[in-house]
Amino acid sequence: MRYVRCLDKLDMTDNIIKICVNLSNLCHLCAIKYNAKLSFNMKNRLLTWIFGVLAICLSAPLAAQVSFGNAQKFNDGWLFRLEDDSTFKQKACDDTKWRKLDLPHDWSIEGQVSPDLASCTGYLPGGIGWYRKHFKVSDKQARHYIYFEGVYNRSEVYLNGHLLGKRPNGYISFLYDLTPYLKEGEDNVLAVRVDHSRSADSRWYTGSGIYRDVWMVSAGDIHFAQWGIGWKATSLTDRRATVAVDVEVQKHVDAVGKLEVKVSLSDAQGKEVAKASRKIADGKVGTAKETLTLRVNKPNRWDLDTPYLYTLKTELLADGKLIDASETNVGLRTLEFDPNKGFALNGRWMKVKGVCLHHDAGVLGAVVPPEVWERRLLNLKKYIGVNAIRLSHNPQAPVLYDLCDRLGLLVMDEASDEWEFPKRKWIKGWNKGEPGYQGSYDFFEEWIERDVTDMVRRDRNHPSVFLWSIGNEVDYPNDPYSHPVLDGTTINQPMFGGYKPDAPDAMRIGVIAQRLAACVRAVDTSRPVTGALAGVVMSNQTAYPEAVDVVGYNYTENRYDEDHATYPDRIIYGSETGSGIDTWHAVRDRDFIFGQFIWTGTDYLGEAGAWPSRGLGTGLLDFASQPKPRAWFRASMWKEEPVTYAGTYPKNRWVSPDAWDVWNYEPGQEIRVVCYTNAPQARLMLNGKEVGTMKPYDDNSGIIYWDIPFEAGELVAEGCDASGKVLSSYTLRTTGRPYAIRVKADRETLSAGKATAHIEIEVVDEEGLPVKLADNEITCRVEGPARLLGLENGANNDMSEHRDNRQRVHMGRLLAYIQAIGEPGDIRITFTSPLLQKAEVVIKAE
Repeated sequence: MRYVRCLDKLDMTDNIIKICVNLSNLCHLCAIKYNAKLSFNMKNRLLTWIFGVLAICLSAPLAAQVSFGNAQKFNDGWLFRLEDDSTFKQKACDDTKWRKLDLPHDWSIEGQVSPDLASCTGYLPGGIGWYRKHFKVSDKQARHYIYFEGVYNRSEVYLNGHLLGKRPNGYISFLYDLTPYLKEGEDNVLAVRVDHSRSADSRWYTGSGIYRDVWMVSAGDIHFAQWGIGWKATSLTDRRATVAVDVEVQKHVDAVGKLEVKVSLSDAQGKEVAKASRKIADGKVGTAKETLTLRVNKPNRWDLDTPYLYTLKTELLADGKLIDASETNVGLRTLEFDPNKGFALNGRWMKVKGVCLHHDAGVLGAVVPPEVWERRLLNLKKYIGVNAIRLSHNPQAPVLYDLCDRLGLLVMDEASDEWEFPKRKWIKGWNKGEPGYQGSYDFFEEWIERDVTDMVRRDRNHPSVFLWSIGNEVDYPNDPYSHPVLDGTTINQPMFGGYKPDAPDAMRIGVIAQRLAACVRAVDTSRPVTGALAGVVMSNQTAYPEAVDVVGYNYTENRYDEDHATYPDRIIYGSETGSGIDTWHAVRDRDFIFGQFIWTGTDYLGEAGAWPSRGLGTGLLDFASQPKPRAWFRASMWKEEPVTYAGTYPKNRWVSPDAWDVWNYEPGQEIRVVCYTNAPQARLMLNGKEVGTMKPYDDNSGIIYWDIPFEAGELVAEGCDASGKVLSSYTLRTTGRPYAIRVKADRETLSAGKATAHIEIEVVDEEGLPVKLADNEITCRVEGPARLLGLENGANNDMSEHRDNRQRVHMGRLLAYIQAIGEPGDIRITFTSPLLQKAEVVIKAE
């Protein structure tokens, strides 16, 4: 099957972003929302989901994922003030001295880190802020809406002083109708209050403000409903796919003429392969629902290696005149889940090799450009062999799902980390001192069912999404729920003491799980519902495991065999695990465990240790999305291609998966050299001579090692097959003193929109070898139509300012984020440091 890469619109400011499709090729992208549906049946203890995934977006030049109308980005020309005043909502408020900025915006990452703030959110501040925007509307459309992809948190939105609505959840996308209060041709003022005064309300960094894109959507009085187009394949074989297209039409007035819906599907070359149409019988005010059927001969399938995408066009006509349209990419696939065999994609039984990801990007905070997401995902897939992402622990930016659709990554979409009672939030360091108890629990009962429903409606048509998670670790023993089983002697899970009768009753977990699972199934019965259980022993006493279709176990590998025997119909996987080899063996060696999600794919802000600490530091990639040694260790288990890595440290009694690739020590010093490889055996060469005899792969530790005296030169670890043939190798070289700066840009051009480039900076010696022990301070200067977003060195304990133009390298490396400002011209970026030869790179803004 040939894979034809699809064009996606990602930057919508009248310019198309050029972003990296793979590490060597550039292509133009456009922001199209992919959505998905599948159906499942259970028979004789075999739970099978047969899935045809179809994705939707708008046909307008600029498209949000709302599935109706003409959407234009509404990010430019906002005003901001970091304080609270009730008069800020009024149209007449004097905002002439407010700060001018463009969205998305995260004010927390701009703040000053302090040991007096909470470690759970990376020692960064919260607060209350207001955003205002003046605008005029003159497009003559009957209705206008404002669509926010995400505002953290407890937002209130006003138009010309009138409250449009409130949305406390900072991760949920939402839309308001501006029409009743909009003044055509006059100055209108949109005001948004964001209340993150409960700054320590999460166990990790959230950011503060309007941190995702905002869209203005214009439409007629009759249009497709918000998220009102859904798809599912009622059958899918190599010969034919039958696809049901569900359409909701919103009518604010009675239809004057006859309404009709048309749908058509085109392949990757633009050839139409299926079409259908249907009259809408009810033209009265309200919502009309219709289902159309498409039949596709010899369908191409969406898969991890060949994520084939069709294009679907949906049109709404009145008396033959087009009044609304939606165009999107479409993917088709099948999923199967079985309690004994695990998971199959398109009929191929496989292991899910997943990682958990939070939504921040270090120095960038919660505002993560699409190019940054793409580089991160590509690095996870390329360096480590990742094939799945868990969105921890909340719905994330639409662009992330779009990229996973296009790149071929499975997605576990997750609703929340907290239910009706608060969890512990650490203030002085992870598991240090007394916790705080701020959180989202206070609006749980009022909003959770709508939040879960909106997550599923927004994301249901993405081919990448294969699991709906209703919650993470809500059952952690005694945080907050408790049960008499916690007094048992056989339980070996972490808990805060034994049974606590005064704590919330754990039986509540099952009741809530049933409610939320019903919310998911009311929208989409095509994928399984899951939950990430942290207290499996306790939850087994409740209705929680039975309320979901697939049961996730967090850090509870020791329960796999026992629970599989006790609950033979239960489908089990590792929803959150450590990165050690034992957690992988627990998956590899059991057909009935279909996969795992490692904590975490990349370092993230918050959940930090005692000061100084930016985060927990468990990522396979660092804050700059560069692979750490543990990434190579995991790659040796997951990658199908040959992998060999060598790291070193002074000899001790530990064999470490976190050894850096440094070969600079004192002459004669005893050094331990470790090798991570997927080859059957490996040997060690120093300056062309064998200094480490051939050793077999150690399946218990996953690490081959040698202890040798240090000698300067070239050290090479060679992974070999059974006959001694070298399959792959890794080279370390003794380096000299820091001599020069070397830079490499990931692209030669940037669109005139807000595209972002990555500039990788290395300190090298006179021979051009990277000096891993260097810690020089680098100064960055940008000339031309671009701005520096920040300098990221990836160091977890570096609490210095990362958003100015000076930063020290860590392990000899630094990453600069350069963003175009919307004008053409040459962008010259220069890097200097005392005693080092400078370097520069030129990027053209188009």
